[in-house]
Amino acid sequence: MKTVAKIALTLIVGLSMSSVTLNADAKKGQILYLKKLKKVCGLNGAQMAEKHTMSQWEHINKKGELANEIKGFCPKVKDSALKEKYLPHYFDFLKMYGSDSGNIPAC
Repeated sequence: MKTVAKIALTLIVGLSMSSVTLNADAKKGQILYLKKLKKVCGLNGAQMAEKHTMSQWEHINKKGELANEIKGFCPKVKDSALKEKYLPHYFDFLKMYGSDSGNIPAC
């Protein structure tokens, strides 16, 4: 019985940790913003995120318009900075620091 409980607990902990790593990450989005967009946009992360509220960023992302919205604020941005694999991270970052969040990024 103890062995079954240990195995079940190990599986639960392992699965919960792996699901966190598979999701997008606001911290990674902040790092990507700093490396790929900040200089081109001429806006720091706070200025960019405050362009919309958290719900507005959510709506933009659900419509699949996040890349176009970023291009609207940063017309000189290269398509390579807006790869599909980066967009979930940008979204998490922008939503976390939206104008109504009360959060302030350190960039």
